[in-house]
Amino acid sequence: MRVMAQVCMVMNLDKCIGCHTCSVTCKQTWTNRPGVEYVYFNNVETKPGLGYPARYEDQGQWKGGWALDRKGRLRLRAGGRVRRLLSIFYNPDLPTIEDYHDPFTYDYARLITAPSGTRAPSVSARSVLTGREMNPRWGANWEDDLAGAPQRALADPNIVAMSERVRLEFESVFMFYLPRICEHCLNPSCVASCPSGAMYKRAEDGIVLVDQDRCRGWRFCVSGCPYKKVYFNHRTGKAEKCTLCFPRIEAGLPTICSETCVGRLRYLGLVLYDADAVTAAAATRDPEDLYEAQLGVFLDPEDPAVLAEAANAGIPHDWLGAARRSPAYALIARHRVALPLHPEFRTMPMVWYIPPLSPVADVTAAAGYDDTDPDAVFATIDALRIPLEYLANLFTAGRVAPVRDALRRLSVIRSVMRATQLGLDPPLERAVEAGLGSADVEDLFRLLAIARYEDRYVVPPAHAEEAGRLLAQHSLSGCSLESEGGPGMGGDGVSGFHLAGAAAGGVAGRDADGRLHLRVTQTSPTSRPGADR
Repeated sequence: MRVMAQVCMVMNLDKCIGCHTCSVTCKQTWTNRPGVEYVYFNNVETKPGLGYPARYEDQGQWKGGWALDRKGRLRLRAGGRVRRLLSIFYNPDLPTIEDYHDPFTYDYARLITAPSGTRAPSVSARSVLTGREMNPRWGANWEDDLAGAPQRALADPNIVAMSERVRLEFESVFMFYLPRICEHCLNPSCVASCPSGAMYKRAEDGIVLVDQDRCRGWRFCVSGCPYKKVYFNHRTGKAEKCTLCFPRIEAGLPTICSETCVGRLRYLGLVLYDADAVTAAAATRDPEDLYEAQLGVFLDPEDPAVLAEAANAGIPHDWLGAARRSPAYALIARHRVALPLHPEFRTMPMVWYIPPLSPVADVTAAAGYDDTDPDAVFATIDALRIPLEYLANLFTAGRVAPVRDALRRLSVIRSVMRATQLGLDPPLERAVEAGLGSADVEDLFRLLAIARYEDRYVVPPAHAEEAGRLLAQHSLSGCSLESEGGPGMGGDGVSGFHLAGAAAGGVAGRDADGRLHLRVTQTSPTSRPGADR
């Protein structure tokens, strides 16, 4: 057992209102400059829909992620080193700008400076890339609220095989929002695809980054990522991606998308996992078993044996305390209400999602059932206008049981807490049937209702005393997936610490305990750990 720590995010889709505040703040913080006009490290998709870039989930087209060969070994779906070498100057598996969107703007100055007249001035859309006049037909948010669904949503890869069961007419439509960032996977195919070793996974917290000095712009990382969350800056010729706001993480602060989320749907915390078990779990034969296989990689932070191994591995004591208080671990492994996005890509994603329940309750009430009865709610789950199988195609590689169990637990929490608030006898027997004790119900309600700031974000600050050792490891290692024990976190080849906080606009210093504290320029008096937001 080789214990490592990973910063993990969980998003509660029941709370996302599609306001795109996270997208705007991320765009302004990280990609508000020439060369990345089309890029959104964070975007919010309406499901069902094609997503961004279009049909990114169709790996038959894009060949991202991992697949198993005839002997059951993990291989990049895009091919090995020889195929990458032969296609190094021409990669047919790259999305085009039309798949993302041709960013456009308007000549607003013409509206302001137009001379007086009887006709109202107007301007046409012009491409930011070419400056030419254009007629926009696609964009990163084109299907917001299913606006483009009648023409496009049936091409959603998650719905193609079940299109006969799905109705998209206005009067029977079903939708939910899906915020997406880089998954910072345990078994990242983007890192394994990089010929120059520029992409690496940090040993201390699992964040996947791009070394801009090493990047040569081959763009195999773009095609290798099945979530298409690596982008190419056409001005610098370098790859860029979500950094999980690592300057803020190192300072013990949440990501900017989490900090500004209106619905308070994001949770950040540490998860301990067995790095030696990653490869075997990712190579699980049946894709429907990958969800359980990834759960088996996570380690219980309350287990004395795990804590002892973690201490031997050099994980700081305060990080182990944070792992025990982690909301991510509680939602993923302890209560099992959070699910991974497309585990069949075999990258072991570390951004998990709580499936939406609100429409389930609405459908139940419309059908005449008592929505305070979890059994009545559960009886109508399989009759939804978007079938339960659609959620399973998104989160559990088609396996319905974990999605059904998560929705049942969420339903039980609502019914128990509603009865408690009204002074009625709570249906605790339903909670037991769903695998929840009274303490579990209270814990989940505290996390999923209106959790406090310090309960949603348990992010310990980085330790400066580890920087030298980790930086030395990084400078001596190449791609972390090329070493023995890959393709997960391989042996001594794990990449190291990246103290780029000061370069990103922060000021580093140490406290009395020697911990690194980075004061980031985005920090405000209200964005400190412990503030009740």
